Amino acid sequence: MTISMQGKRGLVMGVANERSIAWGIAKSMSEAGAELAFSYQGEAFGKRLEPLAQSVGSDMMVDLDVTDDASMDAAFGMLKDQWGKLDFLVHAIAYSDKEELKGGISQTSRANFQNSLTISCYSFIDVARRASEMMPDGGTLLTLTYEGSNRVTPFYNVMGVAKAALESATRYLANDLGPRGIRVNAISPGPMKTLAGAAITGARRTFRHTQENAPMRANATLEAVGGTAVYLASDAGACTTGEIIRVDGGFHVLGMPQIENMS
Repeated sequence: MTISMQGKRGLVMGVANERSIAWGIAKSMSEAGAELAFSYQGEAFGKRLEPLAQSVGSDMMVDLDVTDDASMDAAFGMLKDQWGKLDFLVHAIAYSDKEELKGGISQTSRANFQNSLTISCYSFIDVARRASEMMPDGGTLLTLTYEGSNRVTPFYNVMGVAKAALESATRYLANDLGPRGIRVNAISPGPMKTLAGAAITGARRTFRHTQENAPMRANATLEAVGGTAVYLASDAGACTTGEIIRVDGGFHVLGMPQIENMS
């Protein structure tokens, strides 16, 4: 069965470059027929995004800072003026001071904790409220998480706490918005070679360890994550909500490394 997103319009947040998970999702959605708008923060990211947006036929780009209410109001106001309504939104935004990820969780500062939770979790709640107001006929909200939310992962620290909060927010939003026909889900890929992932100490070793031990002996690809997002945002995912969908080659089922990798 070919899954179509023909006639659907949505906002993709968090494309940094062509290796971004958000870009893999956007590309797959475009190939399935969706019409896309993109958000970015600041001129530098806007310049990187523009040729990517153009490559999928989009000229709708909005400068958006999720920590600034005025910026959020302006961006969603522009979308409402241009399109009137949304069918889906992809939230691929997270942040923490990479210097604080190097130590232990006990060394997390109050300021970085608050900033990490605000950008990585609360922003999804905030955009969900605004986007849902533009979904009179129902729709789909998607976010991205990681297994470090419920299993200790080296150097993930406060981001693990933030992703755990994000997953909980996904379930509560699914219940809150379900009566309005709005589905809310999270995709949890394994380690991927992205700009954000590269900021985490030991990222290469984590990527290699997952690849060598996952049941599929492979890490997630942009295409695999994108395909999952298409399913969730299309009519094929009509009865799926409140889920954390793992796209990690099965790594999450393991209790120990594969026998050949035990020392």
